[in-house]
Amino acid sequence: MNAITLTVNGQRLSRQVEPRTHLADFLREELNLTGTHLGCEQGVCGACTVLIDGKPQRSCIASAAACDGADIRTIEGFDGDALMGELREAFSVHHALQCGFCTPGMLISSRDIVSRLGESSERTVREELSGNLCRCTGYVGIVNAVCAVSTGKAPCAQAEAAGIAAAAAPAPVAAASAVKAASAPAVVGAGGSEIRQSLTVDAAPEAVWPALKDIHLIARCLPGAEVTAFDGERLEGRMVVTFGPIKAAFGGDATVTFDDVARTGLVNGSGRDGGSGSRAHGEITFALKPAGTGSAIDLSLRYRISGPLAQFSRGALVQNLVSHLTGVFAANLAAALKGEAPTAATGLSATGIFKVVLATWCERVKTWVERRLN
Repeated sequence: MNAITLTVNGQRLSRQVEPRTHLADFLREELNLTGTHLGCEQGVCGACTVLIDGKPQRSCIASAAACDGADIRTIEGFDGDALMGELREAFSVHHALQCGFCTPGMLISSRDIVSRLGESSERTVREELSGNLCRCTGYVGIVNAVCAVSTGKAPCAQAEAAGIAAAAAPAPVAAASAVKAASAPAVVGAGGSEIRQSLTVDAAPEAVWPALKDIHLIARCLPGAEVTAFDGERLEGRMVVTFGPIKAAFGGDATVTFDDVARTGLVNGSGRDGGSGSRAHGEITFALKPAGTGSAIDLSLRYRISGPLAQFSRGALVQNLVSHLTGVFAANLAAALKGEAPTAATGLSATGIFKVVLATWCERVKTWVERRLN
């Protein structure tokens, strides 16, 4: 059995699930959300479509364990949604349903089309709905209903419609002046690696140090982090990392120690991703020091990943991913010190992914050129 914690229609819940249980069965049998219909059970018909982290997904081929930490929204979760109300009315007016078996999935996909694309042509709607099959209406009424609702609407920029977390955009330069790698990743310990980085924050050390000791604030500033318990030394929580189609939710515990005189800290912990069964062990040391009119935070991350996700733990990729997340953290921390609410998220924007991959590729090219020259 796998322990999972996820949010379904705005309600956070924890359950034990078999590794083979798919999300559709979990929603229908465990939560009695029978609006999610099962048709082909092969990811073809679209009747089981739900939103997973804001994007339409087939729940019949999504593992419930792999959705640990995810935000799920089923057709029952749209009762008070204005746009869904318009679509339901339009489906009725345009006779867009007969037996109604495909309707929940059709409505969820249709709402994604209108919110994501705004006003759309008949051709666009037909292409976008090609993954949802209907055995009775012939699609004319469905397409007409979606086109009618989309008329006059602009594309929605919300993260839910786009499936991109806004907080994962590149960190503003003004909020965090610099994030740089102090050295390339070096293999340490038994199959582990080390990454060193330094970031600057536009605030005096006297203001930054209390914030660094506020574990719950730090979690709000760090994309994907969540603290569920902390007694002053030992914490429990999870870290969700989404990189394109790859998603991992590591739940575990760690010990935290601070040195108020030296303004240094140590975090040592481990966790397990319920979806893949991969395990991660890590140690973070940090030191705060003055830097001009602001502060510098020197970080050292030692980590080891085992299991299926170990293939993604190569130094260059992790180095650039950590660099990006550190930039977001620095921006959020600077905002929090100014009294503004930090915005954290679990994923990378399309721009963020491109930058990480590009930086990794450039590092590989640089290494190859140096080897050729030597």
